[in-house]
Amino acid sequence: MFVISLAGIRVGIDNRYPYIEQQCRAFRCDGEAEFTVSVSGDEILEEQKFGAFSEGYCESICIYRHICEQMPAYGVFLMHASVLEVKGYAYAFSAPSGTGKSTHTALWLKNIDGARVLNGDKPLLRVEEDGSVTAFGTPWNGKENWGENISAPLRAVCFLERAKENRIRRADESEAIVRLAQQLYLRGNRACVNLQLALMDRFVRTVPFYVLGCNITDGAARLSYETMSAQI
Repeated sequence: MFVISLAGIRVGIDNRYPYIEQQCRAFRCDGEAEFTVSVSGDEILEEQKFGAFSEGYCESICIYRHICEQMPAYGVFLMHASVLEVKGYAYAFSAPSGTGKSTHTALWLKNIDGARVLNGDKPLLRVEEDGSVTAFGTPWNGKENWGENISAPLRAVCFLERAKENRIRRADESEAIVRLAQQLYLRGNRACVNLQLALMDRFVRTVPFYVLGCNITDGAARLSYETMSAQI
C-alpha cells in the first residue's frame, strides 16, 4: 500500500501488482490517507474482458474508477478531456473518441508559446469554495502519456467538432450541460452521482464553454487559444 496526492486529497492505494506504483511515482506523498481504495480479483478479471491487458494495467483502471467515485465528496470530479496549461491558466478540450483531441493538443504544443500538457485524457477538476475551478494532473493521462503533476485555474472548456473551416462560438449553459454530461464519469451510488451533478451545475455557471469546429491546421490552435485567452 502507498499514498498519492490527487487534487490535494491524499488517497491510499492498496494494490496487488507493482504496475500502479510505477505509474503513480510522481504523485506519491507522505501522510495519512483520507480514504483508501482497492480492487478485487474478480474486478480485474472483468476488466480483462475488454482486451489483452495485464493484470497490473487492469488493476490501475479499476482503482481510478473507485477513486473517482469517492472524489465528489471532496468537490472533485473527473472529466474526459485534454487540459493544457499556458501562462498559469488551464484550458480543457473535450470530444468524443476519434474526433481529434490529441491532434488538437499537439497543435497547441506546436503553435502556442509556453503551452504544456497538464493531463491528456483524465484530469481531475475541483470546484473551489469561491466557485472557481482548478484542473489537476493525474497519473492517468491517456495513451500518449501526456501530463505532469501540476495544477492551474481553469479558464475555459472547448468542445471539438470536425469542420472544413475553423470556427468557434460560445456555448450557452443548456448546450454545455448536454455536452459535458457525456464526458463525466457519472457512476457510483446515487449519492455520488447526485454530488457530481451538483458540481457540474456549479461548473457550467462559472467557467465559459465554447464549441470549436476545426480542421488539423495550425490556425485551429491559434483561433481557440486567442478566443479563450481573450477573456482573461
